[in-house]
Amino acid sequence: MTDAPLWTHDKPPRQGLGLMRLRDADGTPDTDRDPVAVVHAALDAGITLLDTAELYGNEDLVGRTIAGRRHEVTLCTKFGVVWGDSDDWSVRADPASVVASCEASLSRLNVDTIDLYYLHHRSEDTPIEETITAMAELVDSGKIRAIGLSNVTAEDVRRAHAVHPILAVQEQWSLASRDVETTIVPTVVELGITLVAHSPLGHGVLGGTSDPTSPDVARALADIATVHGVSAGQVALAWVHSQAERRNHPVVPLPGSTSIRHVRANVLAATIRLHDEDLERLEKVSAA
Repeated sequence: MTDAPLWTHDKPPRQGLGLMRLRDADGTPDTDRDPVAVVHAALDAGITLLDTAELYGNEDLVGRTIAGRRHEVTLCTKFGVVWGDSDDWSVRADPASVVASCEASLSRLNVDTIDLYYLHHRSEDTPIEETITAMAELVDSGKIRAIGLSNVTAEDVRRAHAVHPILAVQEQWSLASRDVETTIVPTVVELGITLVAHSPLGHGVLGGTSDPTSPDVARALADIATVHGVSAGQVALAWVHSQAERRNHPVVPLPGSTSIRHVRANVLAATIRLHDEDLERLEKVSAA
């Protein structure tokens, strides 16, 4: 078992680290992108929530990066999405697959317990009650400590939560993607479930690494960044952080990074206090 902390409604983690793109070093000496150094930089900065998935193909690497520091980590992984032979994907969420996936993840991660285990995507074939019942049995056996959901509907959340308490729902939320605010956010607020916001920089769109989808959003981010003396990406991440206070509900941004420099910049974003007029401008220009 692990003594790594799981959060409560009153004390959620401030921010996590998404590890989807974490890969072994390719032989080029670059300390800034060494995967072990990146993860350890996050831990050193107080970021203890680490998130991966069986789909990402890096659970063995994640296990190696946290070796010796497991007690500091709230370890999250996901199951259910598998690639087919034709570069397509499907969801396996039946009880047998739940158990088999968990055992495989535990082995690759080289841990005894997964702190937060997510269904990675809703299934069209297996009723969510069956999936959650199997996951609840994993909780009872000590294989996992808590249950999460990702890429689901508000109805899925309600049905799942009626079977076993759901600790977190992970969905995309950023100034470039605000659909979650329509049904998922009100549902998790009502049920007391933490919202973990993946891709808070819009897959790089809001951080200046690709063409912005909205010139107005890009302009607003740039203007506000200049006033605060930070980057546009940090402002975008600070906006997601602000949602917790504005809604009086736990919201945990989960930016991904493969460099120490970006990890540290993202940590600093959590300390930025945007002005009310900043928030109003950003929400106006990003409204659908």
